[in-house]
Amino acid sequence: MYFMGVISKGAKCNVDGCDKDGARSINTTKVENANLRVTSVGKKSVLCKEHYKEYKKESKEDRDLERARFDKF
Repeated sequence: MYFMGVISKGAKCNVDGCDKDGARSINTTKVENANLRVTSVGKKSVLCKEHYKEYKKESKEDRDLERARFDKF
């Protein structure tokens, strides 16, 4: 299998002051809304494992609300 994503190409974390290998790429706006300072100017930002975990903690409420909108009763 050939993966063409930025993570498989060895992208580094886009959070200010971090130079660890990226684990996930997330929409830049969502990352900024989770109070993480990123250096990325594109649509997607790369996060390392530690910053992805921090992003998940900070954005939990937003993600729950987003999920609730699409739940079927």
